[in-house]
Amino acid sequence: MKQEEKIFYGAYAPKLEEIRALLLTEIQSMLNSLSTDPETAVAEHIKCRIKSADSLKEKLRRLKMEENAESGLKNLSDLVGARVITHFIGDIYTVLDLIKSNPNWKVKQIKDYIAAMKPNGYRSLHVILTVPFGIGGIDTINVEIQLRTIAMDCWASLEHQLKYKKHIKHTALIVDELKRCADEMASTDLTMQTIRDLIQRG
Repeated sequence: MKQEEKIFYGAYAPKLEEIRALLLTEIQSMLNSLSTDPETAVAEHIKCRIKSADSLKEKLRRLKMEENAESGLKNLSDLVGARVITHFIGDIYTVLDLIKSNPNWKVKQIKDYIAAMKPNGYRSLHVILTVPFGIGGIDTINVEIQLRTIAMDCWASLEHQLKYKKHIKHTALIVDELKRCADEMASTDLTMQTIRDLIQRG
C-alpha cells in the first residue's frame, strides 16, 4: 500500500492489507487445487488490490456519501478487490464453485454479467463476499472478486479508458465499435469453449 493510502486509511490500513493478502492466498490456493501445471492452469493471471484513496473518494463523491475511509468500508463492496482472468468461460464457473465452497468468507451476492451482458457490452462475473473485519466497530466488510476471460478483460480495459480519459474524439463511433466487438468476443469465447470441450473429450 502506498504512503498516501496508509495515511488515508489510517488504523484500518493493516487490516485491509491482511484481507488483501488473504484474498490473494485463498484464490491462488483454490486455483492450485485444480492444477499447478502452467499448461493446464485455469487462470491466466490474478490481480488483487486495495482501492486507491483518490478512486475511493471519487466513487463516494458520485454516490453523494462522506469521502472518508469509514464511509467506504461501510458502503462499498470493492474497497478490496481481486480479478481472476481465465482462458475459457467454463473456467469462470469452475472458480465460482470453489469460491462458494470456501469457509473463509460468506458469498453475499453474485452478479452474472456473462449470462446477462450489460447494454454497453460489458461481460464479467462479480462475486461479493463478506469477510470478518473487527476494527473501529465495523464487524465485517464486503470485498469483490471479478472473474473474466482474457477477451472480456481486454474489452473492459478499453471501455475503462473511454470512460475516464478526457477529450476523446469520435466517442459515439467508439461506443458502437466496442459494442460490436463485445458481441463478436462473446461468440468467440463460446466457440473456443466448444473447441476445448471437443479436444478434451478426445
